[in-house]
Amino acid sequence: ISILERQIFDFLGYQWAPILTNFIHIITVILGLFGTVQFRPRYVTGYAIWLVLWLAWNVFIICFYLEVGDLSKVMADFTFLLHV
Repeated sequence: ISILERQIFDFLGYQWAPILTNFIHIITVILGLFGTVQFRPRYVTGYAIWLVLWLAWNVFIICFYLEVGDLSKVMADFTFLLHV
């Protein structure tokens, strides 16, 4: 259910990469469930790998928005000051 809520909020903005990632996630979940029911080891393994990647990405996004460690939304390296 949370993935559908996130999809709706992404459609409201212009975040097309998260929208495509959400669609891939939905398809992978369906294939993972199908692989579990039909006992297809390749589908279950693919789903397990995708789940680890999905979890790592979400942890990165959470840490980025909370500015944990050196992660920052404001990057001072990209500001160029001209001293005349």
